[in-house]
Amino acid sequence: LLDRIAARSVESFGGTAGIAVAATGGGERASGGSWTSGAAWSTAKVPVAMAALRVHPGPGQTQEWAARAIRLSDNSAAEALWSSLGDSRAAGAATEEAIRALGDHVTRVQWQRVRPPYTAFGQTQWSLRDQAVAAAGLPCATDAAPVLALMGQIDPAQAFGLGHVPGARFKGGWGPDVSGRYLVRQFGVLTVSSGTLGVALAAEPASGSFDSGTAALSLMAQELAPRLDALPAGDCR
Repeated sequence: LLDRIAARSVESFGGTAGIAVAATGGGERASGGSWTSGAAWSTAKVPVAMAALRVHPGPGQTQEWAARAIRLSDNSAAEALWSSLGDSRAAGAATEEAIRALGDHVTRVQWQRVRPPYTAFGQTQWSLRDQAVAAAGLPCATDAAPVLALMGQIDPAQAFGLGHVPGARFKGGWGPDVSGRYLVRQFGVLTVSSGTLGVALAAEPASGSFDSGTAALSLMAQELAPRLDALPAGDCR
């Protein structure tokens, strides 16, 4: 199923595409397509916000930054969250700890700014399989609750892809490679009759354009939506 969904994207937009799912509760996992891993871009704002809200839990500026970073993908707000965690090495460690709390024990957060002016954390190499596992852990992590709520309030201008799936809570990320060709990706949580699951999807269309990338993700999400009950799902244990 997932291979077919990724193939539909490639048939329509060329390039490469991939999709991965993981059941909440540490159950079954599956993936499809030829795109498997790359820069996290703004999807990394989710664990950054989690880490910052863990350190600064009360109402205040941190909550405002988190809302802008997740709902609007505001880069300045995300940088403020990152800076609130200490120096870059400390911020990377705190963000990595947040990822570990979601069940992803593989991904290493990039804490050095390797591609100025882009954020350090946005250049984290995050595979779809590991990101789907992290997404599946969001409903079960107490510290993730405020961020997960914000992922259900994404600005309509960024509600491509998983935004076409009713009830999805998600975050997208996008950016160019060194030649200017865009990667567009998302991850999030879906609810089905048998529980919840994490999903991560990405596309690098042949045109290299952002618009083609968002359209590719929307096509994959629309193909996925009527088949949700065929996917592995579970509950917090």
